[in-house]
Amino acid sequence: MKRIFLLIATNLAVLLVASIVMSILGVNTSTMGGLLVFAAIFGFGGAFISLAISKWMAKKTMGCEVITTPRDSTERWLVETVARQAKQAGIKMPEVAIYQSPDMNAFATGPSKDNSLVAVSTGLLYGMSQDEIEGVLAHEVSHVANGDMVTLTLIQGVVNTFVIFAARVVASIINNFVSSNDEEGEGLGMFAYMAVVFVLDMLFGILASIIVAYFSRVREYRADEGAARLAGKAKMIAALERLRQGPESTAMPAQMSAFGINGKRSMAEMMMSHPPLEKRIAALKAS
Repeated sequence: MKRIFLLIATNLAVLLVASIVMSILGVNTSTMGGLLVFAAIFGFGGAFISLAISKWMAKKTMGCEVITTPRDSTERWLVETVARQAKQAGIKMPEVAIYQSPDMNAFATGPSKDNSLVAVSTGLLYGMSQDEIEGVLAHEVSHVANGDMVTLTLIQGVVNTFVIFAARVVASIINNFVSSNDEEGEGLGMFAYMAVVFVLDMLFGILASIIVAYFSRVREYRADEGAARLAGKAKMIAALERLRQGPESTAMPAQMSAFGINGKRSMAEMMMSHPPLEKRIAALKAS
């Protein structure tokens, strides 16, 4: 319920900000240029608002407990390891957090390289060896150092803009075609037009998700390579091997799982945010 509430609140914030910006700019969506501006405001607006509040959202939705003062040797080791890797990677120390979940997973998020969060599940923290955990942490620190959060936000903004713009252009073409063949020239009507836009949003959205998933998989290979440099290839391979032995990770919401060490599996690889673990291991061994 909390996740649903936060999602609705975020969408309302996007609508409010986008509406204010459109009002200030005097955007007229009846023109092609105005429609493109409208699409860009909503497409990039939603992506950047999500990025700006990503740390806050992660803490709330996942119940992350940020380690301010380590309570035991395990937490102390965790913080010290992230600090050492962050220094190696040339970024500011991320916040380090633990969240309760039996899944072996971890994620990184945040609006910038110097304002980030690295969180690990209790399942990973107590189910892996220190060498394996070090590989996972290096992977997440590499995501931050590579600027992957911002990169994926820009890609998401572009595809969002395409979806919003293309759906309404195609719907208008259909509406004009129907109107030209209608004796009264009324076209689809408001409700029918909105229904067509909704269907096209869904169809173009599927295409857009394939594009985003491709770039996400490329990012994962780069983060694996970065982890091999920070922690050593053997530790990163050992971490991936350990993940391959475990069950699919399912507890993490989509907005966080894209930056997790272990993504959800799918019959169609082109829809996956993470490459299959077997391919990631093979790529590291070949590098």
